[in-house]
Amino acid sequence: MIGLTAAALLAAGAAFLFLAALGLVRLPDLYNRMHAVSKAASLGLGLILLGVAMHFGTAEVALKAAAVIVFLLLSNPVAAYLLARAALRTGVPPAPGTRFGEDAPECRRRDGDDESVTDPRE
Repeated sequence: MIGLTAAALLAAGAAFLFLAALGLVRLPDLYNRMHAVSKAASLGLGLILLGVAMHFGTAEVALKAAAVIVFLLLSNPVAAYLLARAALRTGVPPAPGTRFGEDAPECRRRDGDDESVTDPRE
């Protein structure tokens, strides 16, 4: 029974990693791609590590997997946020039609469009 559960976790993790790769290829701009990859890859790798810990069944492997999962869940969202913020500050344009929240300052696009986007430098 543990073998089937471990296999299901590994398969689910692989499916989420596939979705992350698909999002990386199919989404229109850096910000959407980064969002898809950071969310799906965190969940996919977490599920794979849980499956590996269940498969081997030792406390040592489970402790290492838990430590990696905690590090992954703490570092991946922070890294994605910082990369997106740096990209926005350096002028990487979002996809046309991107809307931002109410609290975001509005400005004109750099390429001459009159669509409003967020740029914290202005």
